[in-house]
Amino acid sequence: MSLDWRLGAATGLAHVAGWLSRALRRGDGLVIGGKVILAACPDAFARLVRDRQVVFVSATNGKTTTTKLLAAALASNGQIATNTSGANMPAGLVAALAAAKVPSSALAVLEADETYLPRLLPATKKPLVVLGNLSRDQLDRVSEVAMVARRWRTIFAATPGISAIANADDPHIAWAGEEIHDVTWVSAGNAWTADSVLCPKCGAILRRNDRDWRCECGFRRPPISWQLDDNAVIDPDGAKYTLDLALPGMANQANATMAVAAAAKLGVSPAKAIPAMRAVVSVGGRYQVVELGGRRVRLLLGKNPAGWAEMFSMLAPAPAPVVIAINARAADGKDPSWLWDVPFEKLADRLVVATGERRHDLGVRLLYADVPHVTVEDPWTMPPPDLRGVGVDGAPLDAVGTYTAFREMLRRGGGADDGR
Repeated sequence: MSLDWRLGAATGLAHVAGWLSRALRRGDGLVIGGKVILAACPDAFARLVRDRQVVFVSATNGKTTTTKLLAAALASNGQIATNTSGANMPAGLVAALAAAKVPSSALAVLEADETYLPRLLPATKKPLVVLGNLSRDQLDRVSEVAMVARRWRTIFAATPGISAIANADDPHIAWAGEEIHDVTWVSAGNAWTADSVLCPKCGAILRRNDRDWRCECGFRRPPISWQLDDNAVIDPDGAKYTLDLALPGMANQANATMAVAAAAKLGVSPAKAIPAMRAVVSVGGRYQVVELGGRRVRLLLGKNPAGWAEMFSMLAPAPAPVVIAINARAADGKDPSWLWDVPFEKLADRLVVATGERRHDLGVRLLYADVPHVTVEDPWTMPPPDLRGVGVDGAPLDAVGTYTAFREMLRRGGGADDGR
């Protein structure tokens, strides 16, 4: 049996596995389908991208949103393949590519898990990588930030023809990107700097001034071509393009800036890309308003300290209460000690409802942060007295969850999962 026949047969088996998964209500069938394909045809990814130009979007934070924004911009110029479900490990990528109803030569825009990116790059020809940030996340799986940056730097040096759109404001990204000859540097910001205090090159303490950074060893922020400036993207010629996204927060403006620069690299101008990005109103259910327990609830995802550094600006102003749901399953990262790195003190002027499987861990953290809080197993069926009128007739109640807690709230509220 030839490899093409093997891939075709594996795809057929994947359809069956996916159907069974959905019929038994075990999931959407996407990832299990990808696992079946890889079991039957281990080099399926290489074969599925053989005739494609591939764009990988990778980072600790924002890769799902950046991928969706970039896909929206590029789709305005023609057909593309992308992993809209957000499943960003090999099984998810293979499943998405196998199911794509576009020509086998169509551009592929793929969100890639930062750990798996080095394994994926060798299968591609002259890939473009869009690199956002590196910070601590799921240390039981991903390892320390410096280790990820080192693996990236090694594979970038070994990948012929690679090019990049990279965030110059993150020292780890700048260090890994040194090995890429064709880099477009973007100033997209880096609100969380606790994971890049030391120079990744020599280990000395970095000197910072706003977004700029430098080290006594001579390593410094690369010269930028694109930048985010107060809800606008400035291109290499100095032209300014207002973003006005439907998605909230500066973090999403930063994601859009990376996507605009990548789209321009691929031939789609900001004047065409940005209107397409404005049509994106939700990413994998994030920012959707659903109904839970008879109240309107806006859902947000908060998975690590870097994400929370941006999240505070997205919450409704105090004294509006907020629900925070913390789980620590495999998809969330089994170690919730990151809670101690989040400056929850910023929530001291409002009530926090702690819920989820690790609600007591969160409750202890909030206690030490002097944040008024209650610990509730299920705030949607047994809401505390302070919540009973919130989100019923007026503005929605904000609820932030780690990945599995967020997905549970989305499912219970009947929200649309348009990608992770």
